[in-house]
Amino acid sequence: MNASPGQGPVTRRHVDSAESTHAARQHWDDSADEYQHDHGRFLGDADFCWGPEGLRESQAQLLAPVHGRRVLEIGGGAAQCSRWLLAQGARPLALDISMRQLQHSRRIDHAHGVHVPVTQADATALPIADSCIDIVCSAFGAIPFVADSAAVMREIARVLRPGGRFAFSVTHPVRWMFLDDEGDPGLHVVASYFDRRPYVEQTEGVATYMEQHRTLGDRVREIVAADLILDDVVEPTWPEEHLQTWGGWSALRGELMPGTAIFVGHLA
Repeated sequence: MNASPGQGPVTRRHVDSAESTHAARQHWDDSADEYQHDHGRFLGDADFCWGPEGLRESQAQLLAPVHGRRVLEIGGGAAQCSRWLLAQGARPLALDISMRQLQHSRRIDHAHGVHVPVTQADATALPIADSCIDIVCSAFGAIPFVADSAAVMREIARVLRPGGRFAFSVTHPVRWMFLDDEGDPGLHVVASYFDRRPYVEQTEGVATYMEQHRTLGDRVREIVAADLILDDVVEPTWPEEHLQTWGGWSALRGELMPGTAIFVGHLA
């Protein structure tokens, strides 16, 4: 995920909100079919997976209890997590910026004879009334791909009821010091942890994919500034029996460094 500045196909540079939103929508519309084909079995049609380490909400219980709760999933993709929440008795709504991802949600619903409410939306402007959600969750959805993740934290605080819980997972910030490589090259520091410029893939200078970098401290400050209370930061370990790779996530790297950070908290 690291690159040198420039106007080539991969770079590190500032991306504003308009360019970020356009790139995210276009990328996930274009890549949704491939993503679901490559990762759908690992994610499960109706399972809640927090990240490439394979930690499931059924094990972690970061959101519990969910039965009867109104749950908002941000950046839900094909709504696999929300489908699991529905099976646990929750009342989920999944949002995603990509219409193609939501079409995959309908396909999976049809195959299983269920219906998960979904809608297309930008995470920085949630189409939800104030103080009406019990739980907000996001598993690698939206938050790493928006230019203003602090705005997402404010939106989470706005829609949560008092005492409502939130949890979201992102690429662990330490990974930004390393190449996004599953093998030995991915074990060597190549960039500063404090270089906050986003990773950008582009064509003729126009972003086609981007992922933002925030340090652990940045994430905490954005949460606190939104008047949310941070209860825990979970760093899943890589299970010994887990032999699959997912991009730069692998057993080799997972034994040595965290790959995922899950931020858990509540609204006072």
